[in-house]
Amino acid sequence: MASKAQLLTVAGPEGDREVRVSSPDRVIYEATDRTPAITKLEVCEYVAAMGEAFMRAIGERPTAMERWPNGWREGMRLAVGPQDRDADGFYQKRLPKGAPDFIETARITFPSGRPADELCPTEPAALVWAAQMGTLTFHPWPVRRADVDHPDELRLDLDPQPGTDFADAQRVAAVARRLLEELGLRGYAKTSGNRGIHIYVRIEPRYTFEDVRHAAIGFGRELARRDEGVTVAWWKEERGERIFVDFNQNNRDRTIASAWSLRAKPGAPVSTPLTWEELAEVRDPRELNLTTVPARMADGDPWAGMDDEAFSLDPLLDLWETLPGGELNFPPDYPKMPGEPPRVQPSKKVAAHWDEQGNRVDD
Repeated sequence: MASKAQLLTVAGPEGDREVRVSSPDRVIYEATDRTPAITKLEVCEYVAAMGEAFMRAIGERPTAMERWPNGWREGMRLAVGPQDRDADGFYQKRLPKGAPDFIETARITFPSGRPADELCPTEPAALVWAAQMGTLTFHPWPVRRADVDHPDELRLDLDPQPGTDFADAQRVAAVARRLLEELGLRGYAKTSGNRGIHIYVRIEPRYTFEDVRHAAIGFGRELARRDEGVTVAWWKEERGERIFVDFNQNNRDRTIASAWSLRAKPGAPVSTPLTWEELAEVRDPRELNLTTVPARMADGDPWAGMDDEAFSLDPLLDLWETLPGGELNFPPDYPKMPGEPPRVQPSKKVAAHWDEQGNRVDD
């Protein structure tokens, strides 16, 4: 029999608010060798406890919800599109009907030109409500509601490829930190909640998404010059056993798991902000999970000062302009973009020719 709903009191800037949590005893994460079984109520309590830090990270940002209504188990699958109705988890990009009155939205426009009203957290209770709806991971846009067309975050996603691991990402992150400092920029690091590392830079909100993407490409190319274990190769067959700087995560409607978000992995791991010194000491990112992360806040939020200064992207755009390589491919669901190379794997180019617009022209 389903457990009785509970009311969870959530602190906020305008005072406390109560959020109803249905099926509070539902197991969301099964027990592992390092964590006990974790219930829906405990997930909601975690989000409430981290509310202030969450709001610094994603407050006022359009945010997609990665929902797992029945919890997460090994073998469960995240939907790959709206027609994939047999999946266990899915992305909720439009706010569902029936949301409480205190839930606010931001209107965004997808690359297709279609608009949507996404969750826009303005208080911690909004995030607890999303958690009660089965949200484990929050996926905020790199913009704020006041200006959804000009990002205020550069996101550098260091993605380990097969044959590499978290230790390789740590090494590359240290090189990335030094490069940012040389360019007069300050980066803030977090674990991805899996094997990767994300580095954020607060930027002046005067650049387009295309500018920010180009800045990430320029940075990645310079990083690859300094560390042979780095690549910006879009095609997987060309990446090798290297850390991929996923520049396309800076596109419109491309998002990264937010700081403090849970991930759909064993043991409820958290995408955890760290100081650079703390990051260097991590040996197993799985130890940063729902049961351990809240206690770390006793020493303060490593990202608390991120909004103190916004930086110019010009040094990275200079790298984009001066380093060789030109434009790189966009994701396959994007419209064909100006200057983009043909969207065909390098190993399949032999039998066809391509014109300057990237269209196939057979002999």
